[in-house]
Amino acid sequence: MRSSWFRSIQPKALLLLVFLGLCRPGLAQQQVALALLQPEAMEFAPMAATTQPASIPEASSHKFWDRENSILFATNAAFSAADFVVTRDNLRSGGQELNPVTRFFSGSTPGLAMNFAGETAGVVGVSYFLHKTGHHKLERVVSMLNIGSSAAAVSFDLAHR
Repeated sequence: MRSSWFRSIQPKALLLLVFLGLCRPGLAQQQVALALLQPEAMEFAPMAATTQPASIPEASSHKFWDRENSILFATNAAFSAADFVVTRDNLRSGGQELNPVTRFFSGSTPGLAMNFAGETAGVVGVSYFLHKTGHHKLERVVSMLNIGSSAAAVSFDLAHR
């Protein structure tokens, strides 16, 4: 029996989708009508002979090792160390590494330590590259994503002991 995806939508959700779909074109038509009724609102200023190009405001810059980055990197290192300890304990008790990259290094404790230290150094390196290229929000997002993935790995490993 084949069911249609359209039939599986709740009636209230379908009504909301139709309403939202119709609102945007209706508003666009209203703005066009108002612009046609008020032509004096569309006055153009004469161009001066010596116009200067608009300057682009510079992005706010900060030091790479500021307080927020230092806290993020310390948290990143702490979760990476916790991930190392829990992973090593699970492997010693007969568990299996699920991460294919880490699985390559999981044959020995020094290899596993090198993997997690390299992960932490890689996060700092990518953050520094993004900092130097002016992507200041992304430089912090990299640390936050790695903290989240390490926290999820530690939680999973602790739940499946």
